Amino acid sequence: MTKPPRKPAKPLLGEAEAPIRSRPRKKRDPAQPQLTLDPMPARIDPCLALLKPRPPKGRQWAFEVKWDGYRLAVHIEPSGVRILTRGGHDWTGRFPAILTEARRLPVSTAILDGEAVVFDEQGRSDFGRLQQSLGGRGGKGMSWEAVFMAFDLLYFDGRDLTEMELTARRHLLEGLVPAGSEEAIRLSEEIEADGETFLRIACEHGLEGIIAKDRNSTYRSGRPGDWLKIKCIQGDGFAIVGYQRSNAAFGNIGALLLAARKGGELVYVGSVGTGFKADEAMKLRATMDKIKATKPAVKYSGRRRNLIWIKPKLVAEIEYRAWTHDGKLRHASYKGLREEQDDASIFELE
Repeated sequence: MTKPPRKPAKPLLGEAEAPIRSRPRKKRDPAQPQLTLDPMPARIDPCLALLKPRPPKGRQWAFEVKWDGYRLAVHIEPSGVRILTRGGHDWTGRFPAILTEARRLPVSTAILDGEAVVFDEQGRSDFGRLQQSLGGRGGKGMSWEAVFMAFDLLYFDGRDLTEMELTARRHLLEGLVPAGSEEAIRLSEEIEADGETFLRIACEHGLEGIIAKDRNSTYRSGRPGDWLKIKCIQGDGFAIVGYQRSNAAFGNIGALLLAARKGGELVYVGSVGTGFKADEAMKLRATMDKIKATKPAVKYSGRRRNLIWIKPKLVAEIEYRAWTHDGKLRHASYKGLREEQDDASIFELE
């Protein structure tokens, strides 16, 4: 004898004639009326490039110019445009030209990743000029000169692209920001060359360096190694005119004060506080203490404390990336003392 079907615990319908209804959808965000797929993130931590001494080899690597400016994310939303710094600060009002151009882009929602730069007469990005256009270091001015070099697209018309490979993201970006644009938002173009050749050419043209990106990588925040940076490092000799004493540093040297020649005199060009090894720092401190001076050999108007001035008899080998607009070394690193027989000349400013 066949058993009758088991009575369901809950009837499918409350009433025989009642319509079947699905679960109610979540209330739509009125600020994002067109987003039917992925909610737009308020912010995405940037993918950062890992420093390497040489370019990688392999067909999976794409190469771009390394821009020397401020890392920004341009958020285009139905409610307006936001321009965020790498640390998440809202700098929308500081880049009016970029803001205006972002409003013109043919897209309803997007997040562009890139760098704000100001170019010099040779078309090279100049961090000092960018800083100056914003009112100097710590300034709060607006930069009408700044151009946004877009190199990635993280969100596009309701879709989160961070899980897509770089090749696909670049394809969409190139459709949104065409190559060769002269507007305030421009495409950071891929360079068709092997890494070694491109680095050599970049350094010959005075660029900061190059970026290598894995074409197959998704967008991952932090420094996962999907993006690499290879820099054109400059190195010259600078006179040591003093040091800042610090009990927390090797040899009690918090920083060395450096000078270059300009005409017939020495001028202060900034300081260096990295690159020291413990044993070298102790020897350097002992050497400097033997040639202390009662007054500085340069004009100095800084605010550092615990300064010890010395006679400008020592020449330090310093590696650095660039110069600021006010004539100071940028990202300097101490490499050692130059010997007289090993080109102990002091850098000459133009």
